[in-house]
Amino acid sequence: MYEREVVVNELAQGLRPMAEGMAWFAGCPEVEQRLVVRELELFCIQARATEEDAQEAIARSGLRPTYTPAVMLTRWRLHMSALPPCDLLRAFRLLIALLAVADTRRRERYCVGGCGHEWHQLARSTGAGPSAT
Repeated sequence: MYEREVVVNELAQGLRPMAEGMAWFAGCPEVEQRLVVRELELFCIQARATEEDAQEAIARSGLRPTYTPAVMLTRWRLHMSALPPCDLLRAFRLLIALLAVADTRRRERYCVGGCGHEWHQLARSTGAGPSAT
């Protein structure tokens, strides 16, 4: 996996503090921020995120429901990588929360007995356990 894939999956799984993830994202050039947001959009779809997950993701993210990425999510418009630069950090935070909701459900339903998903093995490979975010 690429470093950015590891980082976003550790954030979604609570293996890395969100403040650290936000600092990492903010330190990336804009072109890479857009790539990360685009990858997060795809990860959320792969994890089977649903429209019903929107409100929980907004609540988890701590974003105001009136922010553009939150409004987009409530209308199930995930293509946030084209947002203005000022909204990318918010989109990142929101999509991490959406991935956390969807991936937690996926783990509980489909991966409870174990799986071969590389991103579900991060705690074992890093020796990390869930941390408070």
